[in-house]
Amino acid sequence: MIIISPAKKLDNTESDSFLEPTIPVFDNEARFLADQLSKLSTDDLKILMGVSNNIVEVNVQRFRNWGNSCSGERRAIFQFKGDVFKHLNPRSLSQDDIDYMNNNLRILSGIYGILKPSDEMNPYRLEMGTQHSFGKSKNLYEFWGDKIANQIKKDLQKSVLFNLASEEYFSSIKKHIDASKIIDFRFLSVSGGKERVVGVVAKRARGEMTRFLIKNRIKNTDGIDQFSSMGFQFKNFESNCFTFLKC
Repeated sequence: MIIISPAKKLDNTESDSFLEPTIPVFDNEARFLADQLSKLSTDDLKILMGVSNNIVEVNVQRFRNWGNSCSGERRAIFQFKGDVFKHLNPRSLSQDDIDYMNNNLRILSGIYGILKPSDEMNPYRLEMGTQHSFGKSKNLYEFWGDKIANQIKKDLQKSVLFNLASEEYFSSIKKHIDASKIIDFRFLSVSGGKERVVGVVAKRARGEMTRFLIKNRIKNTDGIDQFSSMGFQFKNFESNCFTFLKC
């Protein structure tokens, strides 16, 4: 099982994939959160999200019209268009790869909790780290509790969990998942003579690694050290973490 974070940028251009649409497992929870957010004023939502006037206006309408039919792509995997998804490039995958991806990839989400690639998703913007009370919960981490992790464990069964999500999103499940089943990844770049994580490069590498795991049907640690996209080379595997270096 592979987990990744969502993206802020969306694209509703339809894909010609035969991937059958599905309903998110926590669709009711998403409706509740959208309803809560729809009650905020435009100014309050702008402050909460820390975005421009144009972006907040778009999201005000999204929350207030949640669930209404709209034209364009609905399946989650084809809507996200941030760096991770650009480098995963799901639209270019074969149908066999897409079917495998749908069974083995999950997208963590602030409003949906967790999404399968095929899940029908209302366009939204809501980061997991948003500090706002929802019902009796003081923030989204408390709202979701162990729900997301329990769903992942149900899908995971005896497999390992390839963590390619950001810390913000992985924190929503971290304390509820057996650490021995988690495989982490670190992508380092040489900058100023030092090895360090460069945010934008690491995001792209997470997308490339997700694609690599899918296309090569990797289900354990065997073969991961062969990853070489974007000039990365395997450095070491320590404490259940693969480290790659881009020179």
